[in-house]
Amino acid sequence: MDIRDLYLLVPGAPLLGALVVGLFGPKLGRAASHWLCILGVAVAMVASYFIWADVRAGHVFNGNFYTWLQSGDFKVSVGFLLDPLTTTMMLVVTFVSLMVHVYTIGYMADDPGYTRFFSYISLFTFAMLMLVMSNNFVQLFFGWEAVGLVSYLLIGFWYERPTAIYANLKAFLANRVGDFGFVLGLGLILAHFGTLDYAPVFAQAAKLAGTTINLWGSDQWSVLTVICICLFIGAMGKSAQVPLHVWLPDSMEGPTPISALIHAATMVTAGIFMVARMSPLFELSDTALSVVTIVGATTALFMAFLGIVQNDIKRVVAYSTLSQLGYMTVALGASAYSVAIFHLMTHAFFKALLFLGAGSVIIALHHEQDLRKMGGLRKYMPITYWTAVVGSLALAGIPPFAGFFSKDAIIEAVHASKITGHGYAYFAVTAGVFITAFYSFRMLFLAFHGRERFHHEPDHADAAAEGHGQGDQHDHAHGPPKESPWVVTVPLILLAIPSFYAGWMYIEPMVIGTYFGDAIAVDPQHAAMSTLREEWHGIGGFLQHGVLALPFWLAVAGIVAAWYCYIVNPALPERLKRAAGPIYTLLDQKYYFDRFNDWFFAGGARALGSFLSTVGDRTIIDGFFVNGTARVVGWTAALVRNVQSGYVYHYAFTMILGVFALLTWWTR
Repeated sequence: MDIRDLYLLVPGAPLLGALVVGLFGPKLGRAASHWLCILGVAVAMVASYFIWADVRAGHVFNGNFYTWLQSGDFKVSVGFLLDPLTTTMMLVVTFVSLMVHVYTIGYMADDPGYTRFFSYISLFTFAMLMLVMSNNFVQLFFGWEAVGLVSYLLIGFWYERPTAIYANLKAFLANRVGDFGFVLGLGLILAHFGTLDYAPVFAQAAKLAGTTINLWGSDQWSVLTVICICLFIGAMGKSAQVPLHVWLPDSMEGPTPISALIHAATMVTAGIFMVARMSPLFELSDTALSVVTIVGATTALFMAFLGIVQNDIKRVVAYSTLSQLGYMTVALGASAYSVAIFHLMTHAFFKALLFLGAGSVIIALHHEQDLRKMGGLRKYMPITYWTAVVGSLALAGIPPFAGFFSKDAIIEAVHASKITGHGYAYFAVTAGVFITAFYSFRMLFLAFHGRERFHHEPDHADAAAEGHGQGDQHDHAHGPPKESPWVVTVPLILLAIPSFYAGWMYIEPMVIGTYFGDAIAVDPQHAAMSTLREEWHGIGGFLQHGVLALPFWLAVAGIVAAWYCYIVNPALPERLKRAAGPIYTLLDQKYYFDRFNDWFFAGGARALGSFLSTVGDRTIIDGFFVNGTARVVGWTAALVRNVQSGYVYHYAFTMILGVFALLTWWTR
């Protein structure tokens, strides 16, 4: 069989499963539905592996399969670009998606929307695969919008909850803001390059490096800078960068499997992948790279702080995702695109593991999500506990777990960068190491260590917990927690394996070597990657350097601080909270982003709507034009009615006046 026969099979198999189960799921039954979707994603994963192996052998493919639209010389096709960057993303997406599909059997077992959920997650996998496999901007935009649409359906899956409907609308609107910038970028590309295919755009990019555009006043902007910033605004929405990050924490309203699928390896990494794919454009604009660096650093540091004060177990992992996306974005800004993709891959494994581990705990506690109502679960759930330990160590960046290698590579790349803002970024990603380790193990210790708090009635403070009420109350009539079924624990174990070994296994080929080939372009003047390669002395040297460097000891300090605060002296956090005062309030209110958006954007929209309704509609349209016209007609009719009296002498007098007026006019 020709390897090209597999190209359409990768996105086609999940799409077929989604369509069949979506249309006929209730008739097919639960078992047939979930196995159809799982089979579709499994086929896509196996096909992705064979395509990856073929690409590694040097057989890069860039071609079209179907012409969708043609107008003169402009043509839009459905085509694929299969190079090392694409195939790596295909493997990550299909593997994590397969684990989530299997996990869903156990997590959603009692949900009445079981078959609908499987249809959605398979459709989501198809959309993400179309995004990463595209060879043109139109197909990229199709996948970009499709993952946004399906995420809307998944976040609001439990549509009977007002909070879920609010969350999916919030996600949809926040992404539309970013997508507006993305569309502007695509329009500028078409206007200046005359095509929307990757290859000719990248080939012509250097020629347009000196071209400028007038946006307002007399200022001239580099066309490539404007294009890159517009594209990055799209990435800010999709990959939840400040200030378009507000949708991601609220998206925890959806079922836990989609938290892992959307927020670990797929939707939120689409922006990271897109910027890496557009490296031939971004490398020609230092201004755009500086914007990327500063936005990523701000997200990495300030979103990590918010993870410390969260009490909902899923929201802790969500803010961790925001911070780690900031790390990836900083790497992009430092022109270390391969390091960003490397961290994307390792993060996908351990973050999916942590999300699914959180779901396993939620199952055991009958949909309780408040960390303050957990504790002591280690003896009841040993598999979930030890896989959560692996995920937390990887997230904290402890060697030899995967997160250590990718996070340290980002810090070293930022340190070697000369892009404007790299000093601030280096401080942010270094300080973020301590905070990440602290909130990761805070979550671990609160959930699995200490006294058992899930048998105690909640007090008034517990009732005020953030995130309280998102899940059902813990039912005290149930027995003690127990380990989740195999369909939940097997994906945890399979995700824990790459969370351990993927770092030291792939850092040399992906970061130091030529794994990505020509898929990623780096300008020689951006020296971060060349510095990393010059200082590379093998895995042993990297480990030795890592354990002697500041980030490792900050990570250890974060773990020790969490242990002291939540195991040795559990009363200390409450005292620190009272002492922090306004700082804690600022963090608890999430820097007032949500309040500002509710007041300025939502409130402003309501005020504008009220003004247009009251003044524009009622006063001007109805009051002046509609009712005013009626009044004028009424007044005219009343005046004319006085003349139409029915008396002959009135009419004779009117005729005389008319004749007199005519004679006066003629004789003048």
